[in-house]
Amino acid sequence: MHTKDKLARELRLVGLPRMAVKAECGYYDDYLSPLAFPLTQLADDLRQSGTPPALALRKRVMDGEFDATNAEAQAWAESPEGQKTFNEVFKGPRP
Repeated sequence: MHTKDKLARELRLVGLPRMAVKAECGYYDDYLSPLAFPLTQLADDLRQSGTPPALALRKRVMDGEFDATNAEAQAWAESPEGQKTFNEVFKGPRP
């Protein structure tokens, strides 16, 4: 199961269905999000929710439980977007 889907499940369990939909779309994902720091935004959004379950989930986020996996990082690196980024940063494809 993709990390974004695990996060969406947990957000639903703590009563945050709108945030769960965002998670399913990749909004809080390390590689799928349009945000520069999606997990920081997630932590902020959970803090603003302020419920004890949301704050407990925030701690898990901050502990790295919902960071992208190595497999997700590899998939992004091999994607057209990842290759474009490597070409721009390193002036050539990823080794």
